[in-house]
Amino acid sequence: MYWKIASLLIFAIFGAWTYYEAHARAKKMQKQEDDFWERELEADSVRRKPLDGLKYIKIPDNLPVDLLKDHPEMESIMATLEGLKKDKILNLTGYSNTDLKLEYGAPNITELSRYDGNYTTLITTLQKWADLLLDAGHEAEAVSLMEFIIDTGGDIGKTYRLLTRHYIDAGESSKVDILLEKAEAMKSINKPYIIASVKDLMA
Repeated sequence: MYWKIASLLIFAIFGAWTYYEAHARAKKMQKQEDDFWERELEADSVRRKPLDGLKYIKIPDNLPVDLLKDHPEMESIMATLEGLKKDKILNLTGYSNTDLKLEYGAPNITELSRYDGNYTTLITTLQKWADLLLDAGHEAEAVSLMEFIIDTGGDIGKTYRLLTRHYIDAGESSKVDILLEKAEAMKSINKPYIIASVKDLMA
């Protein structure tokens, strides 16, 4: 008899706790949603601000264009880079559209999104070129391209892995430490994965 009463009591307590947790979770989610829309409404009301002071990325002039010029993929790579030179390039990794509208004004969001898209195209194109250079034995030139990607805040995991291996093989442990510091300073969602992969290679 007593064990039945105890079981019912435990079940009632468990049910009450489950209800409390679900209610608290729903309340928290509702607040987060309300905060989001309040912030989004505020962002949409911010007027256009000048974009002159932003750190635009310039494609280097000293790229190894004479290497692999007969490779079938180089024409596409060079065409992409030439196209990017005609527009602005910004690394806005880690910033949401709401963040950008609050900081620079809602009317600028289309331009900023395009500039950020240009950056993604740039670093993926340069990494593709670096891969071709490595396959052809032009390691120094490939490393130069990948170091540029990292210096601009790129968050391609492959870039970090290849550079880490190169620095370890070359006995340049100090450069691996710098690489890890740059990874830790990123705002990218890839940050934990990149840090873990660099540390694994260091070990």
